Amino acid sequence: MYLPLNALRAFEMSARHLSFTRAAEQLSVTQTAVSMQVKNLEQRLGVALFRRLPRGLALTDEGQALLPVVAQSFGRIADVLGQFEHGRRREVLTVGVVGTFAVGWLMPRLREFQQNHPFVDLRLLTNNNRVDLAGEGLDYAIRFGDGAWHGTEAERLFEAPLAPMCAPALAAQLRSPADLASQTLLRSYRSDEWNQWFAAAGAPCPPLRGFVFDSSLALAEAAAQQAGVALLPVLMFERELRQGRLVCPFETGIVTGAYWLTRLKSRSQGAAMTAFRDWLQGHAAAM
Repeated sequence: MYLPLNALRAFEMSARHLSFTRAAEQLSVTQTAVSMQVKNLEQRLGVALFRRLPRGLALTDEGQALLPVVAQSFGRIADVLGQFEHGRRREVLTVGVVGTFAVGWLMPRLREFQQNHPFVDLRLLTNNNRVDLAGEGLDYAIRFGDGAWHGTEAERLFEAPLAPMCAPALAAQLRSPADLASQTLLRSYRSDEWNQWFAAAGAPCPPLRGFVFDSSLALAEAAAQQAGVALLPVLMFERELRQGRLVCPFETGIVTGAYWLTRLKSRSQGAAMTAFRDWLQGHAAAM
């Protein structure tokens, strides 16, 4: 059965407002035109969709059954049409990002990506480096580690050496790595990082006790609030350094891994994925 879209639109708008007059205002046509379109639709269907009342309209049982189907259909059309911009279809790109990288590196550059690739509808899901590409429906995941994740294709972005960072007031008390023994050393769930750093600095590692965090963002905030000294990827906290909330009292840094762009090996790359990968790798190469 052929049903004119204009008639269906007139019905949907009239049902929403229960008024031909209000529907006409929304559609920028006359009340008579809306009334005739609805009447023609009723004739084609062989049923009454409205009860005409002295003051407005009321849906019949048939009208109530038809309304959600028509409304959902127009909504889906609007959603698809909304994906077209600048002469091409917008593509959704879902990326899981370790929170430290998202806040410290990616967000300051997102505006540039959006301006250069307006067809990409980027959706970011942050995590603490634990991610399920398939289960979460991710196109990409940016992770920190050694690049070895089962079933994934991993492209190295860049290293982010770890170094001690703390509030300026605590840094004023530190002259050498040995002075850290008198401070609270904030730890991540990677238990051997401080041991590696002290070995690189040529100083004995003191007994480690106290707070343990599952996020470098939380570690950094605790350090900024003078809860202790944190071992952090300095590149991810350049803003805090510029603001003077954190300082880096010692130059010694250790490399425990790198940031990687990962995807499932079975995941084919569309235009949005390719654009994001090329943009990300371009910035990584420049670093």
